[in-house]
Amino acid sequence: MRKLAWFAAAFSGAVFLAVYLLPEGILVPAGACCALAALGGLTLQGKARLRAMLLCFGLATGLCWTGVYCALVRAPALRLAGTETQVEAVVADWPQAGSYGGVSVLVRVQTDGLPVKAQLYLDGAEGMELRPGDCLTLTASFRMADTMAGEPTSYYYAKGILLIASGGKGWTAARPDGPPLEYWPAFFSRALKDSVARSFPDSTAPLVTALITGDKTGLPDGEYSALRRSGLAHVIAVSGLHVSFLAGLITTLLGRRRRLSAVVGICLLFFFSAVAGNTPSVQRAAFMQALLLVAPLADRENDPPTALSTVLMVLLAINPYAAASISLQLSFGAVAGIFLFTGPLCQRWERKLPRKPKGFWPRLGCRAARVVIATVATTLGAIVFTTPLMAVYFDSISLISPLTNLLALWAVSDAFLGGLLTALVGLILPGAAVAMGWVVSLPVWYLQWLTAALAGLPFASVTAHSIYLVLWMALTYGLIFLWVLWRGPRGRPALPVCLSLAALCGALVLQAAALTGGKLTVSVLDVGQGLSVALYSKGQTALIDCGGYDAGNTAADYFQTLGLSRIDLVILTHYHDDHAAGIPQLLERMDVGLLILPDVEPDSSLRAEIQAAAQARGVETLLVTDGAVAELGETTLRVFPPLGTGGSNEEGLSVLGSAGEFDVLVTGDMNAAVERRLVKYGNLPETELLVVGHHGSGYSTSGELLQTIQPQWAVISVGYNTYGHPAEETLARLAQYGCDIYRTDWSGTVTITAE
Repeated sequence: MRKLAWFAAAFSGAVFLAVYLLPEGILVPAGACCALAALGGLTLQGKARLRAMLLCFGLATGLCWTGVYCALVRAPALRLAGTETQVEAVVADWPQAGSYGGVSVLVRVQTDGLPVKAQLYLDGAEGMELRPGDCLTLTASFRMADTMAGEPTSYYYAKGILLIASGGKGWTAARPDGPPLEYWPAFFSRALKDSVARSFPDSTAPLVTALITGDKTGLPDGEYSALRRSGLAHVIAVSGLHVSFLAGLITTLLGRRRRLSAVVGICLLFFFSAVAGNTPSVQRAAFMQALLLVAPLADRENDPPTALSTVLMVLLAINPYAAASISLQLSFGAVAGIFLFTGPLCQRWERKLPRKPKGFWPRLGCRAARVVIATVATTLGAIVFTTPLMAVYFDSISLISPLTNLLALWAVSDAFLGGLLTALVGLILPGAAVAMGWVVSLPVWYLQWLTAALAGLPFASVTAHSIYLVLWMALTYGLIFLWVLWRGPRGRPALPVCLSLAALCGALVLQAAALTGGKLTVSVLDVGQGLSVALYSKGQTALIDCGGYDAGNTAADYFQTLGLSRIDLVILTHYHDDHAAGIPQLLERMDVGLLILPDVEPDSSLRAEIQAAAQARGVETLLVTDGAVAELGETTLRVFPPLGTGGSNEEGLSVLGSAGEFDVLVTGDMNAAVERRLVKYGNLPETELLVVGHHGSGYSTSGELLQTIQPQWAVISVGYNTYGHPAEETLARLAQYGCDIYRTDWSGTVTITAE
């Protein structure tokens, strides 16, 4: 079977090269060259010749197939892209309410060639009445799904979605007499979700839904954040863990009837995969579990490398762009680590246990020890390759993950199987399911409590952009490579583990020292088109504004990476989402000493939400009308009162921080007219650091302000936007006054320390 592994691994490697590195136009010629190179393998002898030929033919097939897929499968989409035309489409999944009104729904657009998957956006709420299988007739405008927020992306392509369509309101729908067979899993998935909602308490239903279907849309942000930081986010991405639980249940119920177990198990596993949305992770698990069930019936041994590489080849053959799927990479990385490291670790640790313990308690202790060993070894194996992927894609490393998984996986098993059984019973006996739901909620409540408690610990999760943590990861993986190369997975890992832990402690200390060593450290956090400025001065912390993309989590991650769980002072300049929407999320994760708000816009819904969240968390709130002064370590913060009228931007606060000879000014979104009042009444000093107003808008950062404060550094907090921020005239003014300009969309989080 290893012959297949060589070919499949080469095929998959070629697809990854094609998706990430090689231009589309050279794929087929490059594949032909690889095929010719395979003929050169005839000069070799024995196994070397066979392996060389398998590798070359695998590379050739992968490159050629990706080239053909790009040329043919995308052709119908390319014909529609850039046009506005009437089309017929079939709804492929349940619609979702959009963030800004309207409806988003996955459809298959009928073209002259193959049906093309498209993400369709409809105005109004009428689209929520659609269901899978409905036939739409509409006039829509189309574009290729290769950009997101103005940036190139493979996110949609990896899911098989080639087009983005906007359909407006002029559409009609025809419903078939019954749902087509291919959409039965979608209807069953909806029925399961509805059953969970009826059967479980409101506090546990969203997590149970995520566990059994992978649908995270109902999960509160704070709960998902806790799962991510504690290293348990993988339990709500339906994958091998869930499939193995389900396969174990099927095998237990059917006993030793291997053929029946294989047939029934494979059918149920692939149906479950469809119910969970056929994500790459659950498809991988279903395929591999199917191979595991089939291998004994075919008198074949299960060979993990062959199974893993073959399944990857199949998934990439179906959609080569799936190579860019984060869930696919994480899923295969986890399984590869388990195959390589978990078995040897278990064998080494279990050798220390007595072989035949005598007595009830010794036998029970050995069984418990084996469960602990298996859990720890599996967790360590899974995170070997997924940790760098998490660092690259999510800028996050969960250090508490091994402990969390050790304490939580038994509860995940009970919650998943119990939740699935309860949902199934709820389809027939709703009353009985409600009683079961309260019982099954016990492990769910335990999971919620555990993840919240561990996620709140200092250093539970750290951001990965620190140079010290990058060097630690490089050292750790260098040690792993050397250990595998010279000692093998069965060698003693004590020395590399101790070296890695020592290096981690050193990296955390150096990272904290870099951000806390001076009189004042100012970090303009990368929150996209928003603003969040973190301050640290001699053991005390402050945050000015908390808005933008996932701003509450970003700010909390920043402070918790320093080992802190409290922010002494939070100041909001004004009540706009890009400056304040992250506050409720922040308050869920961090203790806050004092919250300073402008006493304007009494009818603002965001103000009401923030004040309600602060009251619920017992946070003291100060409403400012005449200004305020706060001491933060060796820094004095002057909060200027609202100086303008006419809107939230003009009625906002501004903040001047002074630490010795170093000054930093944050002006929020005030315009040039209000800046002139700040210059007139604020008695501003020459300022070393200016956090540029209104994300670099041409109506802010006036020449009068720059002439007065003469900033040395100017930091623009900006992300993708349609407003033209930062404006060319603003950049020109900053350059005219000799500012060193930094942008968070180019540099990420920008940190400046006053010595």
